Amino acid sequence: MHRPDDLSLLAAIAEATAEALAEAEVSLPGDVEGAIRTAHGMETNPVARGELGNILANIELARKGRSLICQDTGVPVVYLTLPPGLPYTRAMEEAVARGVRLATERIPLRPNAVDPCGRKNTGDNTGPGIPAIHVKPGDELRVTVLPKGAGSENVSRIGMLLPTRTGDVERFVVETVALAGGRPCPPVILGVGIGSTFDGVAALAKEALLLPVDTMDPFERELCDAVNTLGIGPMGLGGDTTALAVKVKRAACHTASLPVAVNVQCWASRRATRVVEGWR
Repeated sequence: MHRPDDLSLLAAIAEATAEALAEAEVSLPGDVEGAIRTAHGMETNPVARGELGNILANIELARKGRSLICQDTGVPVVYLTLPPGLPYTRAMEEAVARGVRLATERIPLRPNAVDPCGRKNTGDNTGPGIPAIHVKPGDELRVTVLPKGAGSENVSRIGMLLPTRTGDVERFVVETVALAGGRPCPPVILGVGIGSTFDGVAALAKEALLLPVDTMDPFERELCDAVNTLGIGPMGLGGDTTALAVKVKRAACHTASLPVAVNVQCWASRRATRVVEGWR
């Protein structure tokens, strides 16, 4: 087995990160594109149907021309899955960052990472804490990227609800979308976290955006239908389709707490995975 600091392994992680970003930025996952096509076929509002048609044309042009789906190429969020016996190291963290820098130069990506107070741009989409890396156990070495644009990220919310008011979860989700209006470029996909802690529920909500959107359980469907009654519609111009899907992840929480987070994602729900071969 490779040691976690082997240069060949680190180079493979960097390349996998760059390749996954290159795919995510120019081509939507099939389940997301399928959800948009389904919405287009069912939309009754002519303006909304036209906007969904424009989105589909944009997707096709980006895929054919290997060009960006959106000018906001997002902030890089990376999920690194490690198999048993392969520990996470500082060198792996730097390898992922190197992959982000490679992708920024190759694709190219708009440099979005800035100092939070001074606003100085690093120029390569990396900086303290960026890319955001989440490490998970698994059976193989995988790199999954979730480029997250600011338009949708900025309208996401966390609420610490009363534990006796579990029925308020739906209200909080719908209220989040109502407050956002057309700003996150709807139709949106919502990642909803329920439970855990203040920080943990935010992680759950973002991880929910990695789940396939071509199926929803009854609770997810109930939330999605409730959001769609708002009538905000594609690009905020009205219509039947405000949300394409709602995906939920849950965790246990304190008996006196009910954390809920809604991570809003625009229609360009970009994600891609690369398996790093030969790590044994």
